[in-house]
Amino acid sequence: TAFMKIIRNIPQVIKIYRSLKYLNEYKKEIDSGRVSGDIKKEKENILKATKTWGSKLSEMIGVEITVSGIENLPENSPVVYVSNHQGYADIVVLCAVLDTVQFGFIAKNGLEKVPLYGTWIKRIRSILIERDDPRESLKAISKGIDYINLGFSLLIFPEGTRSRGPVMGEFKKGSLKLATKPQVPIVPVSINDTWHIFEETGIVTPHPVKVLIHPAMETVSLDKEHEKALTEKVRAVINKGLDELQKDS
Repeated sequence: TAFMKIIRNIPQVIKIYRSLKYLNEYKKEIDSGRVSGDIKKEKENILKATKTWGSKLSEMIGVEITVSGIENLPENSPVVYVSNHQGYADIVVLCAVLDTVQFGFIAKNGLEKVPLYGTWIKRIRSILIERDDPRESLKAISKGIDYINLGFSLLIFPEGTRSRGPVMGEFKKGSLKLATKPQVPIVPVSINDTWHIFEETGIVTPHPVKVLIHPAMETVSLDKEHEKALTEKVRAVINKGLDELQKDS
């Protein structure tokens, strides 16, 4: 029953809330960098906060992560990470794995209402998006482009919602404008088996996860036709990676 699921999730929810202290360790430094306009300091401390939280929480809930393609992690920002989206655990796993440059998320605005976490997701320069309002979505993408032009990196799930299973959905139209407008590299990421952690049963359950980081794809000087083709190309790369990860499972 729903009640039993709530009861069984309590120990893991406690761990998730306990993990928030790792985010708050860097709060002062992030805020001071932002207030003083010291973008380098802000980015460094956002990165420390996300990778510490991601790796500690993965450990706490028993998620063992195997990563391939570490050599493709960017050395400099800004970049746009583009990943498939199977479950809530993607956010935790990607924070643990993508540990070379700062990044925030393009995320649905409902996350803003989650106590403590909602404040943190905004602090790391994430963009919260109203998916059902095209005008607001455009505004959010425009704000994301401003962040990228300042030197911040972002991660987007172009499916727009969790697939809750192994099959990847279609990409939302125009979702890669975030990278093509400011002409920054796209780093595609395939992630597999995170849906087993929560979506499969509705109970937080330890499960091994695999991540494959692909080589960066350039977005400089694309015309409309090539921009459209790029979306399909990026999706094909991620999907092929997903197939490889599933064969190895």
